[in-house]
Amino acid sequence: MTKPSQNLSRTDKQARDYAASIPFDRRLYRQDIEGSIAHARMLAKQEIIAESEAKTIVKGLNSIRKEIERGKFQFKIELEDIHMNIEARLFDKIGELAGKLHTARSRNDQMALDLRLFVKEEIGKTIDKIRDLQASLVKLAERNKDVIMPGYTHLQQAQPVLLAHHSLAYFEMLQRDKERFEDCLGRTSVLPLGSGALAGVPYPTDREFLARQLGFSKVSSNSLDAVSDRDFIIEYEAAAAIAMMHLSRLAEELILWSSSEFGFVEIDEAFTTGSSIMPQKKNPDVAELARGKTGRVYGHLMGMLATMKSLPLAYNRDMQEDKEGLFDSVDTLQASLGAFAGMIGTLKVNTDRIAQAMKTDYILATDLADYLVKKGMPFRKAHGVVARLSEYALGRSKNFRELGRKEYREFSVLFTGDVYDITPESSVAARNAVGGTSPQQVAKALRRARRLTKK
Repeated sequence: MTKPSQNLSRTDKQARDYAASIPFDRRLYRQDIEGSIAHARMLAKQEIIAESEAKTIVKGLNSIRKEIERGKFQFKIELEDIHMNIEARLFDKIGELAGKLHTARSRNDQMALDLRLFVKEEIGKTIDKIRDLQASLVKLAERNKDVIMPGYTHLQQAQPVLLAHHSLAYFEMLQRDKERFEDCLGRTSVLPLGSGALAGVPYPTDREFLARQLGFSKVSSNSLDAVSDRDFIIEYEAAAAIAMMHLSRLAEELILWSSSEFGFVEIDEAFTTGSSIMPQKKNPDVAELARGKTGRVYGHLMGMLATMKSLPLAYNRDMQEDKEGLFDSVDTLQASLGAFAGMIGTLKVNTDRIAQAMKTDYILATDLADYLVKKGMPFRKAHGVVARLSEYALGRSKNFRELGRKEYREFSVLFTGDVYDITPESSVAARNAVGGTSPQQVAKALRRARRLTKK
């Protein structure tokens, strides 16, 4: 047996540095050691190596892990990747016995294993952070469950909605994100170890034992696919891109709502910055950065799809490009979710400004149309009547409540004194269908949301 370093001595330095992945895949040291320990134990169980040999190997691997965690481990770029760095150090510690660890495996199935272990772990962390942000949204909704605000389409005032209803819309987006990551976890939890370089291994291995040891739900069915599959990374990055899109939408609303033109909310100083020249400024930098970082996560997804699109079976070195984008997507999404949980948790709502905004537009127009429908007028005709009524009121700089009964009846004799009973409160109360903005429906939605955020 020879140490890994001896195999790389003739590699051109520029080429070696170009090909090396240790600057970034060193992050996988825990997963690599965990997989190697399970592999050593399996080799002993199957009597491919002696039990005493496996114990020595495991002891050496645990010692290496401690060195790395204490910052005492020297990563060497000439050893190319995390596997070879750890294996070379194992040779230093236990001698030629270290060479037996690589029996019945390849770096191809070893890296596939490390990545699946990493993604499995990060999916769990991501789901926890999504749940934390959902909990912040639920608390925001509960604190403002009676606040009625303008609902918008095309950034134009449309109909009244409860602020709690609006907050829970983002809860639902995040719930879908959570479910996407849960789905991704099922397809990630497939053991590739035992596939060898591409064709399987000529040893009596026990892959089911490995799966149990490493927490996988099943073993891979095809060795060629197992070493060359990166669908689970693409799925994580796709789910991350969608989640970042949701955060970017929320960021945009916070940016708009915190502007002086809206003034609906105030973002806590912990999540804003001042201007270097304008002392009055309170810039929503965290929200703006989330918008910008969303594009970067999109880029990692597209980059991975482009890398994989024309690769023949099985492993190709192109696939080394799977890691940096994945790591950055994980870090960016989790950091964004954490920041938003804090930002939403400390958000102040300016109910006076919201109430003022409700008076400046014709937000009850749909309710007037519904009023006529309930008195027997077809909706399309009612829509036209209220459209003309709105133009009339706008031309006279009046809101609907400022119109007299006689003015109403010029547009339809169905208008009577009870038209003045139409208010933002009556508007939201009337929308009591499942999923609507009525207080009853929002109360049900809050109960469901609280249940879904319990860990």
